[in-house]
Amino acid sequence: MATTKSEKDYSIYFQPPSLTDAKKRGKEDIQVHYDFGIPEELQELGKDKLYLIQTYGCQMNEHDTETIKGLLEQMGYRATEDRHAADIILLNTCAVRENAEDKVFGELGHLSHLKREKPSLILGVCGCMSQEESVVNRILKKHPFVDLIFGTHNIHRLPFLVKEAMFSKEMVIEVWSKEGDIIENLPKKREGIKAWVNIMYGCDKFCTYCIVPYTRGKERSRRPEDVIAEVRELARQGFKEIMLLGQNVNAYGKDFEDIEYRFGDLMDDIRKIDIPRVRFTTSHPRDFDDHLIEVLAKKGNLMEHIHLPVQSGSNEILKRMSRKYTREHYLELVRKIKAAMPDVVLTTDIIVGFPGETEEQFEETISLVKEVGYDFAFTFIYSPREGTPAADMEDSVPQEVKSARLKRLNDALNVYMKQSNERLKGQTLEVLVEGESKNNANVLAARSRTNKLVHFEGPKELIGQFVKVYITDTPTFYIKGDWVQEAVAN
Repeated sequence: MATTKSEKDYSIYFQPPSLTDAKKRGKEDIQVHYDFGIPEELQELGKDKLYLIQTYGCQMNEHDTETIKGLLEQMGYRATEDRHAADIILLNTCAVRENAEDKVFGELGHLSHLKREKPSLILGVCGCMSQEESVVNRILKKHPFVDLIFGTHNIHRLPFLVKEAMFSKEMVIEVWSKEGDIIENLPKKREGIKAWVNIMYGCDKFCTYCIVPYTRGKERSRRPEDVIAEVRELARQGFKEIMLLGQNVNAYGKDFEDIEYRFGDLMDDIRKIDIPRVRFTTSHPRDFDDHLIEVLAKKGNLMEHIHLPVQSGSNEILKRMSRKYTREHYLELVRKIKAAMPDVVLTTDIIVGFPGETEEQFEETISLVKEVGYDFAFTFIYSPREGTPAADMEDSVPQEVKSARLKRLNDALNVYMKQSNERLKGQTLEVLVEGESKNNANVLAARSRTNKLVHFEGPKELIGQFVKVYITDTPTFYIKGDWVQEAVAN
């Protein structure tokens, strides 16, 4: 039977986000907790019930979803893909671009019908959007049927919040606007052959266009022994590839006061663990040091693929973005990386149409693309995020100009992507088979060491294995080949 909490008691479950608080960067210590556990009385809460999670955004959100799934399953819930059968539906959201928010609010509109049909359904919103004041206010005003809102810093509180949402007649909101502590040994439900491993949380860069420092908090690094222990356990479980995650992995260890241990040291230690492939994302050019380059050049299980976001090729735009490096610094870093790793593949992120971007400044980005010769890039038209400094900048670039620039940028990038792929024709590559192609169930999709998407025909038994593929054709966005039928590496 539903109970109504007094206003005083309920206030602990009504903690909406505050952008003012999120902007504060205190010097308080971040505590590491190793004693997480779900109380026994909550472990049967989801018995005979089903959950569904829809995830938007980056790998960090995907990894958070693995933790949310782990928590729900320890509460007795089981997964479903059928929203009509689900007893709890959570939208794990992204706040980086406006279109991501539009998708979430559109989905909430669809789910409102489901909520009317099934009043017992618990409908929740979590992730980065939940950390924004404007988003929570919009949900309160236009989507009052939502039962639960929680943020990125208090995922470990989910069992208690779900219980409250079940029995409360009010919307349950708990969003911590200042980052929480590091909670180790949270349950995770990982599937497949690849695993994500958080090595740090938050970002201190405060690029003027980016909401992440406010939604994810200040930089907090996990202790190296905890990261290494997790990677060793994943190797023992048979995972073939891990991706080390952080908003800025290159800043790893800068917050340690008791040891001198940085990202290069961590990579060097993980290199010695018996796991076939190790990748990382995302790196910031400002913190990419010579020691890290030296370690990555040792290769082995460290892949020769580096994602190195540049955002713009114009010093003036980089300055307005507060990226804290110059075009010249970035190109020198690229030169050092290529000198140490001649076969490296570089990918990047680029924003066009930043407020005030001139034609000349855009052409500087095009010229940098040509000078670096990226194999791939994620390209975007600038999207203003409320609460960031760039959102208050005068934007004099018409939308049609931004769209035309994006097309020109992609056309330039495609030339180098195609050239890079063509160099692989006639070569035999070792690939990790990830599954069926999204567009053709008779074709397998795999990844090379340099993260190239490779399509080939072969038996489904190869999924999860390392195989050799002879490259025969090189379209722009993937490459095709023939399976070299020899002994399959497990």
